[in-house]
Amino acid sequence: MNFDINNFSKRIICESAVTDTEVETVVDGNKLDLYVTATNDKVKFIELEWDFESGDGIYVMGDAWERSYGELEFKKLADNERVMPWYFIATDKTQCFCFGVKTQPNAFISFRYTADGIKALVDCRNGSHGVELGGRKLHVATFVYKKYSSADIFANLHDYCKTLCDNPVLPKERVYGGNNWYYAYGKSSYGEIVTDTKVQAELAKGIDNKPFEVIDDCWQINSCEGPWLPNEKFGDMKKLADEIRANGARPGIWVRLLHNRDSSITDDMRLERGGKKKYLDPTHPAVKEFIRADIERIKSWGYELLKHDFTTFDIFGGWGSQLDAKVDDTEVWGFSDNTKTNAEIVLDLYRLIKDAAGDMYIIGCNTVSHLCAGLVEINRKGNDTSGREWNPTRENGVNTLAFRLAQNEAFYMCDADCVGILGDYIPWNKNRQWLHVLSYSNTPLFVSCTDNLTDEQRQDLAEAYRVNQEYHTIKPVDIFENRTPSIWEIDGETVEYNWE
Repeated sequence: MNFDINNFSKRIICESAVTDTEVETVVDGNKLDLYVTATNDKVKFIELEWDFESGDGIYVMGDAWERSYGELEFKKLADNERVMPWYFIATDKTQCFCFGVKTQPNAFISFRYTADGIKALVDCRNGSHGVELGGRKLHVATFVYKKYSSADIFANLHDYCKTLCDNPVLPKERVYGGNNWYYAYGKSSYGEIVTDTKVQAELAKGIDNKPFEVIDDCWQINSCEGPWLPNEKFGDMKKLADEIRANGARPGIWVRLLHNRDSSITDDMRLERGGKKKYLDPTHPAVKEFIRADIERIKSWGYELLKHDFTTFDIFGGWGSQLDAKVDDTEVWGFSDNTKTNAEIVLDLYRLIKDAAGDMYIIGCNTVSHLCAGLVEINRKGNDTSGREWNPTRENGVNTLAFRLAQNEAFYMCDADCVGILGDYIPWNKNRQWLHVLSYSNTPLFVSCTDNLTDEQRQDLAEAYRVNQEYHTIKPVDIFENRTPSIWEIDGETVEYNWE
């Protein structure tokens, strides 16, 4: 796998003819820093291409823009036409080659790797327009490649991910406990949360590190949108946070910061799509102050964890699975501030949330993976599991855990989502396997359940919480044959699951 990072061609794409755009690269060993400057041009894309000869029998896997959606897998190079956001790993099962960009780049960057070589598409746009840099020199990204002579795919990818993120922020202790979404699905109350808290405290009995009780979408006036004030079923949110603590858990809460029907929000504070103005424009100064005030109010109530959701969907108008190489190409739109790239705007939003949250733990949900690294303690890494159906847990949860676990503690803590327990919808012999692998995975462990648990479930959950506090060695094994690996190596032992 001979690769010269300095041997590439480039092409600049602007809204019109390229007149004053300059692209600069600085190579230092296995790294390449990319810069762009333009005064009058509106820069849209930079294309980079490396000629790269590969041998036979190469398998390739990339990452996802935000959450994954059960689609991650190794594919043979000959069959690989995928857009691979942020980075990829290529292997012939005896050695590995990794190539990508460091976290918090100032552009959305994806790769294509085929028998013809490697192509990177650097998306510098603002909305769907070219960005107006106004003479500003933008450090776009740092590209990094690394070769490994070992065949240990998981260890190699974990090491590579650590080289991509210089500043991960990690919780001081394991984050685990209850989240009410996968049994309540938006219908809950103050009293039910208190009951849930008591269940979590009982399951975690004897563990010094207290569990969380995270109140998901259900507590606010409007379903799945602001204003971020309590509805009549919840009332005093500060009192509830105090009661959660008094009953042996730590309070957490869910918000969707860019979807808000507060009457003081004017149309100019919203993004326009399809002739409608719905979601908040994160570049508008008044929106920034609104978001800060929302978070500071929630923090003043005493919540110790903030789960913010939907930022990718609300900004770009689609889920990560719907975003191709160009992230968004469905309509003409832009932000009130047209001088920054889409990536810079998302980074500014995440930095604002982090700053306002202070010492609260942050879970990013529907957050752009490479951009939130270093700005969230925990990232919800995959599409929803379920308390009602087994397939979403198998397809989304297991796939996410297997193929993005290498990012855990390298970028942030990886949350592959909850164990949803809702009566007899999902047989316990299925859910308890998901609980088991999560408990050994060194990742956050959240469970959605009421107090309607069997003795067996209580015993299994208590044991899982205990196991989750300890460090374990773990990796999926049958990663070339299976999107939902059933064979795992845990603490040196082979464990086989039946996900079907």
